[in-house]
Amino acid sequence: MNQIQPLTASRFLGKLITQYAHIHQRTIGPGAQEYITQLGIRTGEWLESYYPESSWTPDDYARVIVDIKNSIGGEFYISEVNERYVVVKSNSCPFGEQVKDAPHLCGMTSSVFGGIAARHFKYGEVNLRKRIALGDPGCEVMIAFEPGIEDGDRYENLPVTPKNGDPFTWEEDAIALLNKELKRSDDMVMKLVQELEDLKKQVDQNKTV
Repeated sequence: MNQIQPLTASRFLGKLITQYAHIHQRTIGPGAQEYITQLGIRTGEWLESYYPESSWTPDDYARVIVDIKNSIGGEFYISEVNERYVVVKSNSCPFGEQVKDAPHLCGMTSSVFGGIAARHFKYGEVNLRKRIALGDPGCEVMIAFEPGIEDGDRYENLPVTPKNGDPFTWEEDAIALLNKELKRSDDMVMKLVQELEDLKKQVDQNKTV
């Protein structure tokens, strides 16, 4: 018999988020990844406000991203730092084992790390080398500050929220994307309803034969 883990606020929230992301991806499809990317970029900018605004070195950057992850329940640590890239590793995901239900949530880590790098070093490229979400025993992430080191998700030329502004106030392009994907979802639902109606008519016709 499986031992049920104690219910905590963080476990409940992790389960809620991962299940929402799982359902969202099944409904929206590939577009769900763009939602995660946009949310991660803006979340990363918001998280930066908790740290000093002075110019960061790669060491500063590494300490900040590790602190961010550990502050929300991860077990991250710095593996390697130099002027060209940073490597961090983790023994535990902030979403817990539930992240396996929605591995595309790893895109949040990529866009948070990459967005912060792009704002401070003009460029960020994130390679999720290992992922607990895909069954690896731990996570390993490489963030490059220049192209050509490893293939990954690229972040550059990101807009910066004006001082005292709200990074979660999405720009027009993000709003347009949101509306497009929501309409696509609605169309899929209406198509499914129509198919069910057609199937019902066929069943009714067969009954009368």
